[in-house]
Amino acid sequence: MPAQPVAEKAPPPPAGAVPSQIAPADLHTNFTQIVSGASDSVGAIAGSVGAQFAYRFRQIQPGSDRFTFQDRDLSFYFRPAPNALHFQIENRQNRPVTIDWDRSTWMGSNGTDKIAHGSTTWKDRFGTQATTQILGLQRYSDYAFPMGNLVDPGASGQQLHRVMFPEDQSAVQYADQVFGIDLVLRIDDRVLPYSFRFKIASVVPR
Repeated sequence: MPAQPVAEKAPPPPAGAVPSQIAPADLHTNFTQIVSGASDSVGAIAGSVGAQFAYRFRQIQPGSDRFTFQDRDLSFYFRPAPNALHFQIENRQNRPVTIDWDRSTWMGSNGTDKIAHGSTTWKDRFGTQATTQILGLQRYSDYAFPMGNLVDPGASGQQLHRVMFPEDQSAVQYADQVFGIDLVLRIDDRVLPYSFRFKIASVVPR
């Protein structure tokens, strides 16, 4: 999706070397692929260069062939990828909208978790994340993944995290998995929850 101006959001830390001390393999997924930030792919199929397998996703709630949803207040566009769930929110009205990250949740095969996004750091795991404001008639682009995927960056200051889905031979076991986010937004004095769910429709060799 095209780059858009972002309100009240610091850019992700620059990529760099991964520290030698990284977290052990996840007990549920048993993979340790670590990335810095979560750059979006521009290809037709999201994924990293050199991946052995590619994922095809479907938006199942609300159902959409184009990974979109809109109402009178907001318009959403999603691009699921192995490293994160990329998204864009457009504020369709001329009044500010606020994303409440601390009240929003991630849903995956291991249950619910807090949401990490572009400016989340390792220290935010047990703290409070600043809200994000989208000004009237503006767009906001970001990405999200489970907070539990964060990895201690040591002294590097990077946002290091495990990918959501591996792209090696273990990828086939993730077919049919469902994941998503429950975003809580505030518009004036209204608190609006938005739930989105996605399914891995297939996993195919590249």
